[in-house]
Amino acid sequence: MNFGFGLGNKKVKELRKDQGYTVKELAERMRMDPLELKRVDELKLKEVPEPLKSKLTPILRGDYADKIPWL
Repeated sequence: MNFGFGLGNKKVKELRKDQGYTVKELAERMRMDPLELKRVDELKLKEVPEPLKSKLTPILRGDYADKIPWL
């Protein structure tokens, strides 16, 4: 299990692709505009502004996968 060590040094785009999301899919999951997410796609996670970073981190870390009963 990955506890998120070193997530801050990776780009949002890399973390998003590791979870298998497109920009549109991730924006739908976060209930936000895909253009806002596209702006931070090339930033490292630690450089993303705080309100957005706190929403992105659990999704990119894969916390939701722990709650799926068949895994």
